[in-house]
Order: sequence, then C-alpha cells, then structure tokens
Amino acid sequence: MTATPYTPIANPQVFLLDLYRVAVQRAQPLHSMGQHLPPVPKGRTVVLGAGKAGGSMCQALEALWPQEAPLSGLVVTRYHHIPPRPEGLAQRIELVEAAHPVPDAAGLLAAERMLALTQGLTEDDLVLCLISGGGSALLTLPAEGLDLAEKQRINQALLESGAAIGEMNCVRKHLSRIKGGRLAAACHPARVVTLTISDVPGDDPSIIASGPTVADASTCADALAILQRYQIAVPDAVRAALQAGALETPKPGDARFAGHQVHLIATPQQSLQAAARAAQAAGIAAHILSDEIEGESREVGKVHAALARAVARRDEPFARPCVILSGGETTVTIRPRQPGAAKGRGGRAGEFCLGLAQALQGQEGVWALAADTDGIDGVEDNAGARVAPDTLARAAQNGQRIGDHLDRNDAYGFFEPLGDLVFTGPTNTNVNDFRAILVL
Repeated sequence: MTATPYTPIANPQVFLLDLYRVAVQRAQPLHSMGQHLPPVPKGRTVVLGAGKAGGSMCQALEALWPQEAPLSGLVVTRYHHIPPRPEGLAQRIELVEAAHPVPDAAGLLAAERMLALTQGLTEDDLVLCLISGGGSALLTLPAEGLDLAEKQRINQALLESGAAIGEMNCVRKHLSRIKGGRLAAACHPARVVTLTISDVPGDDPSIIASGPTVADASTCADALAILQRYQIAVPDAVRAALQAGALETPKPGDARFAGHQVHLIATPQQSLQAAARAAQAAGIAAHILSDEIEGESREVGKVHAALARAVARRDEPFARPCVILSGGETTVTIRPRQPGAAKGRGGRAGEFCLGLAQALQGQEGVWALAADTDGIDGVEDNAGARVAPDTLARAAQNGQRIGDHLDRNDAYGFFEPLGDLVFTGPTNTNVNDFRAILVL
C-alpha cells in the first residue's frame, strides 16, 4: 500500500482542531445506533435514559424507530445540551434538563419520574435505555438517610478529591436508589436493552453513568473504603448502613437481569481511530497511545511532553511528522487556596495543557490540543486548550507564571489571555478526553 504523500501543515492548530471535530463526529449516536436496535415488541416500548448525549441519542432513536410503532418515555440531559431538532422529526420521547456535574432538584425529579414509569411493565414490554457520560449526576435519587444537599456535598467532595471515575461511581451507586443496576431491576419483568456511549476507561458499562441498568459487582465495603481513603464524610446513619451492607446493589447473576442486553454504540477508541485516519489522509503518521489513560492531569501532561520532546529531538520512538493521540479520563486534585487567593478555573483538559506546556519548555516543532469531547472542560464554557512552541514566551510577555496557575488549578486564567482556549459549545456526545500532539 502506497503511503499518502505528506502535505506541509500550514496551520498546526487548525489541523489539530479538525482532528478533534472528526473524533466528536464519530461519536454521534446516529452513526451506529441502528444496527443495535431490537425488534418492535408485542407490548409497549418505553425509553428511559440519562447523560450528556441524551438529546442526540433521543433524536437518533426517534429517527430510526419505525414511525408506526409506539414510542414514549423520559430522558434527562445536561442544561443546554438539547440539539436543534431536525425539520420534520416528531418528538416522541420527553427530554428534560438538569445540572451536571453537581446534581440539582431537576435531576431528582427526573429520577423519581423515571422510576414511576417502570411501574406496571410486563414481559411483553421493551425498555430501551439510553445511557451516556454525565448520567451519574443527572440521574440523582439519594439513598435512604441522605437528602439532596448532602448528596451534592458528597458529589462535590468526590470531584475535588482526585478520585478516579471508577471510585467515584462506586460511591455514587451505593448512595443511590436508581444507579448500580437498580433502574433495570425496577423494570422487571420487561426486557431491557441498553444503548450506551462510553466515557470511561475500559468501556465498562457498569461504570458509565454509574451503571443504572447493569448489575454491580462492587460492594458497600468498597464504597466505604473509598470514602475513607479520600476522607469524605457521610452522615452517621449512612455510614452505618454501608457497614451493615444495607445499601447493597443488585449483583451479577440476579434473575431480574436475565435476557437484558447492553450495546456500546460509541467509544473513545473509535473516535481516536477516526482522528488517526484523518491525520493519515493528510500524510501525517498517527500513533494512538491509549484510550484508557488515567491519573493526575498535570502529571499525564508531563509524560506526554517527555514523549513529544523525544520525537522532536531524536525521531524516537516515532519519526516526524506525526501526531500522538490519547484518550481516557484524567483527574484534577484541587489544591488548597491561600487566604484571599482567587479561585482557579479550569478542567482536566486545561490542566493537562498546563502540565504539558511547563514540561515542553517551548520545544520547537510541537503543538498540542486537549479537549473534552462533550465540549465542556469541567464546569467552564470552553472545551479545552491549545499549546504551541511560543506559549510560555507569550505568557511571560503578559507577566504570567505557569507555576502560579498550576498552584491554584487555574488553566482557564492562563490560556484565556493568550487566546488559546478552545470553544465549541456542547457537542451532544461524550467519549471523554481527546488529546492530540503534533510534532513537525
């Protein structure tokens, strides 16, 4: 097979943004949902779901499901994440909005209504569950002994602790009346088919959105250990319930899950592969490190920088020109603020870029982009940020010290004056972190 001739990249940052857009487009649900849809059942078809891709998943299902077949249900998505409705597409599924990443009363109401819709289902009925990242916060129904305010506090503490997504969702499952397989159990005896978009390393359906339709192998003891590890307080009654195993989730082998199916319709690896193909079409060799990278965002950025510097200086382990791609879900541990210090702004992608830029030290020939595929980095309005060979020099001209911004987790404050934040708005999908480093 003849290699595509290399065309010099006129604008590296535009090239990287194009790769990001290709990755996001591959994760849109309409691409592959149709092949996973079951036949129309004898009874009702009820649609339930939660996640940042909920709006686009609803519209894809409404377009693909036979128009003559009844379809109804309820899906909750994040505020401002409902895409424009295509002309002529009738709305058959109710779509509501709630808060993310910290839950609110709207998410609580949606979860209560969703459980109510499971009442009276029969073995002739089909429940189609549309699940994507963000569902853990959007579908909140606190366990006995917890109120919404306590659930919000615990959720915020988990987000700031540096805990991995699997750890956070283990706790969320056991402090919920709907996650950790409980939604599917409530649908019994109806058949449940889950269509999910993965935003977690390893694509484990029991972790995506805290697995509301998937049996859970983790235990109350696991959740309690995580809370202790990160020193997160819970009410005494809840701690006692965890210790007694009273908040246990439905386990693998539970008869209520017999015949249920789970289909991954979009994954981080698929999006990275689509970006790699686009780079190769431009004559740029593409190397996917992994779609499962976890760890502190700034430290992951430093490791990527070491690799990029080796390529730029020695053509090892990859030859130039090339693009290095990776995905996964890194974490940001919020540092204590000094008295009177301003609160930092930014998310995982921005903090990765801070660590990357600091470690690259202005390395010639290296450009990078990191962004969340949902279009929102943390709780800000940007998707991520860019790094160029002159990033540190331009920051120095502004009187900015990158170490100061790292100390207060302030990626937004560092990259905004440089014009290097990436803005896309909500993308209506979510396959987690996208990182691309171009070495010319």
